[in-house]
Amino acid sequence: MPKGKDQKPHIGIFGRRNVGKSSFINVITGSEVAIVSDVAGTTTDPVKKSIEIFGIGPAIIVDTAGIDDIGALGEKRIRKTMELVKIVDCAVLLIAENNFGEYEINLIRMFNEYEIPFLIIHNKKDIQTLQKSTLKEIDFICKADVLDFSSVENENMDAVVGLLKLTIPQTSYQNIALFDGLINDKDIVILVTPIDSEAPDGRMILPQVMAIRDVLDHNCINVVLKETELEDFLKTKIKPRIVITDSQAFAKIDKIVPKEIPLTGFSILFARLRGNFEAYLAGTPKISHLKEGDKILILESCTHHVSCDDIGRHKIPNWLSKFTGKNLEFEFISGFGNLKNNIKEYALVIQCGGCVFTKKQVLNRLKPAIDAGIPVTNYGMMIAFTQGIYERTLASFST
Repeated sequence: MPKGKDQKPHIGIFGRRNVGKSSFINVITGSEVAIVSDVAGTTTDPVKKSIEIFGIGPAIIVDTAGIDDIGALGEKRIRKTMELVKIVDCAVLLIAENNFGEYEINLIRMFNEYEIPFLIIHNKKDIQTLQKSTLKEIDFICKADVLDFSSVENENMDAVVGLLKLTIPQTSYQNIALFDGLINDKDIVILVTPIDSEAPDGRMILPQVMAIRDVLDHNCINVVLKETELEDFLKTKIKPRIVITDSQAFAKIDKIVPKEIPLTGFSILFARLRGNFEAYLAGTPKISHLKEGDKILILESCTHHVSCDDIGRHKIPNWLSKFTGKNLEFEFISGFGNLKNNIKEYALVIQCGGCVFTKKQVLNRLKPAIDAGIPVTNYGMMIAFTQGIYERTLASFST
């Protein structure tokens, strides 16, 4: 299953076995990245390929196993395929030889449930062209664009690309910046980047790198320093437009930065960019309502080695327990791991910044909790709340 580390829009290719999914992917990518065979069920695990689509830009094409696979192993493949629906930004449903029935209908229901825009390609038109009766069946179920196509003849790929451009949400490939609306040309931006045991040797973590680039893209001045040098810099009387810090240092940085200078965290920037910011705003204050024995679900985007300084596994549980004064239970899911229990068992869900996920992946990950009325928040907002500086760290986003 994809690990979510490709932040380009994901386009999933779905359909029954032997409808030509692999051939279709090879045609659209212009290379043989998927195994083509007349044997049904050749594709067993998802295959990913980066491509460039004119008018969209870089994207990830994801091949999937057939939704009509058979046997115990086939059932596992189908479950994996269905899980992929939750992480794609757009779907292509392939049918062939005018076969449209319960398999496709169930998949379309899932597309609709997770608000995945999709189009339908009737493949192998060189064997059998799309019939009006099939179009009528499709139209009865959904209002989707349908195109007759042949991966062998490959004569109307421009039409396929055109439909993809119309179907895939612009928000999944437009470059939305971290600092939009927060800074202007020539502003000075301080990025406080603590170096602790979790910091990778010789490099910076992705949110810090993205923030540095975004400040440069806004034609502003980057000042990158550790928390131990912040006070010395502020003594120079150079006044920054805003200070961004690792949320783990909120308490310390709040005491150093004058109140008239806006302060927020990398994780909160990502909450606005990648998460459900409105749901976070509504859910974070619910921390004050946690009760003895409540279960807290912590969602980590990346899989990593856990150290004693791990923010998700150790620091957040400690902060929450200390703030509430309650004995709380914590469960963790990393990457695209599946939820083992009923979502309604949890009193709160905490999502990390999501820097290695696409926005759609974060939204669909939070969807079960939001649909069930479970409060959700993210690392930075939760930390700010328990440190007593929640309103300060959000002030920049309300102006």
